[in-house]
Order: sequence, then C-alpha cells, then structure tokens
Amino acid sequence: MLKKVINGIFAGILISIGGAVFLSCDNKYVGAVLFSVALLCICYQGYSLYTGKICYIPQKHGKEEFSVLFTGLLGNVLSTTVCGYSLRYAIPKIGEVALSSCTAKLEQNNFQTFLRAVFCGILIFLAVDIFKKYKTPLGILFCIPVFILSGFEHSVADMFYFAASGIVSLKAFLFIWIVILGNTVGGMLIPSLSLIGGKDND
Repeated sequence: MLKKVINGIFAGILISIGGAVFLSCDNKYVGAVLFSVALLCICYQGYSLYTGKICYIPQKHGKEEFSVLFTGLLGNVLSTTVCGYSLRYAIPKIGEVALSSCTAKLEQNNFQTFLRAVFCGILIFLAVDIFKKYKTPLGILFCIPVFILSGFEHSVADMFYFAASGIVSLKAFLFIWIVILGNTVGGMLIPSLSLIGGKDND
C-alpha cells in the first residue's frame, strides 16, 4: 500500500511542476504545452494519477484496481498540497497568479465546474489511451494543451493551484470534489460506451 501511495505522490509532484510552469509563463500557449511534461513523465514512469487510472475502471474494477485508484489519489492530494504551499513560499509570483486563477474558478457555478471537468476527463482518457495503445506521446502533447486552453478543470492540477493560492474554504473543498466527480464521469465515458457497444478498449 505504501508503494501505491508513493506512486501517487510522485504523480502529484509532476502535476505540480506542470502547474508551476503554466502559472509562471506569461504566454499561456507556451505554458499549456509545457504542462504536458507532467503527464508525459507520469506515463513513461508508470506513476499513479487519479485522472488516468479512473479511465480503466469500467474494464477492470477488482479490489486491486480500486486500491491503486484511491491510494494513488491520496498520494496526489498529499503531494500537490505540499508542493503548492512550498512553491507559494519559494516563488511568490506563482502564489499570486494561482490566487487570481482560483478566485475566478470559484465564481463558476457547480454545474459549469462539473461540465468543464467532464470534458477534461474525456481528453485525459484519450491522451493516456493513445499513449498506451500506440506507444506515442502525440495524444498527450495535443490533448493536454487543448484541455488547459479550453478552460477545462483537472482535479489534481486544481489541488495544486488552490494550495498555491492559499485559499482554504468550504467552497474550495466542494469545488475540488465536483471536479473529481466530473473527471470521473468524463474519464469513464468513452470506455463505458465502448463496452456497451461491444468494442474492447484494452
């Protein structure tokens, strides 16, 4: 179990690095592309990112898969929180930009947030599945910038952003859980529909 949590911690650290470079770039297009380094490294290293793992629950949903999913999520939460507060202190500009971004996020209504998270989940599934099936990073290099520039919500990245922003509130906590729910629905959407249609995504 400890190894599973550590794999989640590593994934959270990488997402935090991706989030940090995005917040640090004056050009949002460059920042969105550079964020891709996070998922690239996670996929090549085999680390445990919730939004990548949840996509395969429709096909494989035994005790082991759920164990990896939730221990990984715990690791994601721990590391993004520590990294967020650490980088807020080390690089104040990151904290300032994160505060502005997260304040705007909290102005969305819950259904807007949920829908943004669903579409992010769809793109994360495509990015990871293309990587797994075709051994190419192209899905990651295109899908990640697309979800960022579209304004879609990624739960683990948002954990980092809110920690870096310094915002601690019930509304922020609820926001993260809505994004997790949306990413879950979006991530499982194509695999679930493919199973219903008789197409195997393994």
